[in-house]
Amino acid sequence: MRDVPERRAALQAGRVLAMAGQGDMVWGHVAVRDPDGRGIWIKAPGRGLEEVHDRDLQLVSFGGEVLDGAGSPHIEAHIHLEIMRRNPAVTCTVHSHAQAAVAFAALGTPLLPISHDGALFGGKDVPRFTTTGALVSTPDLGKALAETLGDAPAALMHRHGLVAAGEGVHAAVMHAVLLERACRVQLTAMAAGPIRDHSDAAEALAKRDQCWSDRQLRAGWDYLLRRADQAGTGQDVA
Repeated sequence: MRDVPERRAALQAGRVLAMAGQGDMVWGHVAVRDPDGRGIWIKAPGRGLEEVHDRDLQLVSFGGEVLDGAGSPHIEAHIHLEIMRRNPAVTCTVHSHAQAAVAFAALGTPLLPISHDGALFGGKDVPRFTTTGALVSTPDLGKALAETLGDAPAALMHRHGLVAAGEGVHAAVMHAVLLERACRVQLTAMAAGPIRDHSDAAEALAKRDQCWSDRQLRAGWDYLLRRADQAGTGQDVA
């Protein structure tokens, strides 16, 4: 089979997310924008992020129809379709059930820049989608989630997980990874006692530029992709 970059990217993104600990058996998904404007490439239901093969991918149109691949469209394809519809610059979106994100969202506590990871949001709290904790199974819910995310790198979905987006697969995946890590670090600190120190707004903005430039995001992605390759999980388009 010929090499298809967007399909390869979708497979690699799933493997990297699984390597980063964001797998949840067969749940969670990543989507890559089709460069010809036909819709998104997303895994069909029933496969884990790390075990998706080329035959498990679907091309889902912006009208919610499967144009290529088997089976019905993924029930939560609206997450990805509506975020990409709202922001044409976004080429990849991630939805996972990262446990630290779910736990942190339940506290209703602002996300603080107590680590490099937390500085991703420049000292502001992470956006929070609270309309529903159930599946984002309709276009209207997808639109509401897209509005909540706005132009932020990622958002918490209360009672559900997280969503992340980026102008590139490497950026979207790293935004998901960094949000989960920031939540986990803050949960750890709060378990030990009150948080007494974190970056102020100026330092957080400076750290975001220093630590999370596109070059740094790509470096993190490349590292996780090497780890996934070494583990031998998943299968690329041959």
